[in-house]
Amino acid sequence: MDAYRLGNRQAFNLAFQKLGLDCANWTEPVYSDLVRRSAGNEEKMLVLYFNRIGWPTSLPTSEKEPFVKSVLREKKNALEELMLKSLPLRPGVEDFIDDACNKGIPVIILTAYSRSGEKTARSIVEKLGDERLSKIKVVGNEEVEKSLYGQLVFGKGMSSSLDEQLAKEARKAASAEKQRIAEEVASLLKVSVNIDTSSSERLEKIVASLRAGAEIAEVPVYNCILVAGSKSGLAAAEQIGMPRVALRSSFTSRAEFPTANAIMDGFGGADLTISKLCQKRWS
Repeated sequence: MDAYRLGNRQAFNLAFQKLGLDCANWTEPVYSDLVRRSAGNEEKMLVLYFNRIGWPTSLPTSEKEPFVKSVLREKKNALEELMLKSLPLRPGVEDFIDDACNKGIPVIILTAYSRSGEKTARSIVEKLGDERLSKIKVVGNEEVEKSLYGQLVFGKGMSSSLDEQLAKEARKAASAEKQRIAEEVASLLKVSVNIDTSSSERLEKIVASLRAGAEIAEVPVYNCILVAGSKSGLAAAEQIGMPRVALRSSFTSRAEFPTANAIMDGFGGADLTISKLCQKRWS
């Protein structure tokens, strides 16, 4: 779903109305400029905007951060409503999924690292219909935590010491792919004390999602292909050697995706099709 073009801006305007901010209204040019200047960070978008037009006169300086969070909370609620009721799927995506399923190619939809939240992401996925959903797998936070990689990284349900956990999992890794996962996690955990940024934590979560998706599909990561619209998803896939296709949206139509193996504007026709993915050499 092209949420940026069809929903995000409208959801912000609905949030402004709900909070009685009559002076705030984002036209497409205003929204596009804020996205560009903030690199898509919604908190920064609001700060930039209200620094430009002026903050509500009754708002103390100390209350700016809670105010921004309240706008984002209302915006999220509005976006969920829009996605459930009125926003369409991207043209061609249903045929793309059907073609993959008909050719016996596993389709995994990752909702775990969606910036809009897993609940919103799953509401979009449900638009595919029950019959189509019965043929694909949806990987959310719960599935990631239960995966081998998720258990190693996040430590859910493991009571032994870290060294014992890694040694035990390494012994259990019968295949070369599982062995590689254990070694990667061991390396990650050794350096984790030197990493303390939200971007690296987000990248770690995306890597875990991609690993879980490959595990559930029962396909090595290098034989999977990520189709994504975010640079963070593409960067995580590059980190683990997963081939990746960038799918542009209305607000990334001119963006560069240096980590992508291919860049497409949409599904079907001259753009992204299953036959093109199967014909391309990814090594």
